[in-house]
Amino acid sequence: MIFDETDRKLLHLLQVDSKQTNKALSTKLNLSVTAVYERIKKLEKSGIVKQYVALVDKTKVQKEFVAFCHVKLVQHSQEYVVKFEREVNQLNEVLECYHLSGDYDYLLKVLVKDMKAFREFMVEKLTKINHIGSTHSMFMINEVKHTTAISLN
Repeated sequence: MIFDETDRKLLHLLQVDSKQTNKALSTKLNLSVTAVYERIKKLEKSGIVKQYVALVDKTKVQKEFVAFCHVKLVQHSQEYVVKFEREVNQLNEVLECYHLSGDYDYLLKVLVKDMKAFREFMVEKLTKINHIGSTHSMFMINEVKHTTAISLN
């Protein structure tokens, strides 16, 4: 799908606050409410806008311990990769999982209450996945930048 500068501005505004009314968006974009509605529907239908979510403040729900876990599988067979990915998708503590090139096979972003909860996650859940050869964890000291917005420039 080809989108113009108005679509880019609309996407930016929606990423900043997707609860804005079409009326508010129409004022900011100098378009009619109907035109804004149609553009949003077009972006949704094309799959550019996949979903709308609420971003939760992790400190207010006592989930502020962030760890990044590198995972190395014992084998790189399709069976092990598929099994690992299926099992890691079931772990609520894992916010993100990326298949990587390099020394480790996967990078996981894990969110839990504290170090004790992280240890429990590692011992009771992650390391129980049979095909993991090794893990290496790092912990967040400070969140310098965190955004969900994708720049369209």
